[in-house]
Amino acid sequence: MTSATDLLPILNVPDPRLRAKAKPVPAGDARIGDLSARMLATMYKAPGIGLAAPQVGELLRLVVLDLHENDIPAPMVLVNPEIIAESAEMAVREEGCLSLPGQYADVTRPARVKVRYHDLTGAKKEIEGDGLLAACLQHEIDHLDGVLFVDHISALKRNMLLRKLAKELKLKAQE
Repeated sequence: MTSATDLLPILNVPDPRLRAKAKPVPAGDARIGDLSARMLATMYKAPGIGLAAPQVGELLRLVVLDLHENDIPAPMVLVNPEIIAESAEMAVREEGCLSLPGQYADVTRPARVKVRYHDLTGAKKEIEGDGLLAACLQHEIDHLDGVLFVDHISALKRNMLLRKLAKELKLKAQE
């Protein structure tokens, strides 16, 4: 069992590491098993349903997910994930992010995606998803490219949301 000391700090906007492009995980990287376990523990504690390595300051192409849905394997660790197909049909879903605590907005993304990745054993896998899974896969893979969910909304809404977050984080720091 992972202890509280194993939890990782989640970066908040405007930390520049959230805007950096993550590097591929080298084959056989021994750190990934421990890092993914710590990321899962951090995600559950937050609580959240997905976490990308850049959100904890590791600029690696690594994502953990647990959607708590019966038909989706849980938890999932995706090493070097990439979207290889997406539907022309779009879907709107409310999104939030552990790096933008308490902020939510409706985001339009492809309704279905197919993602290729490696698991912790190095095996190449693919997963197809729609609904929450599709949105979560796209959201977390965006993090690997330095893209945040607020980049998918209008500049006006994005600026309002970021100003609100900055104010809330400033007040929290003063407590």
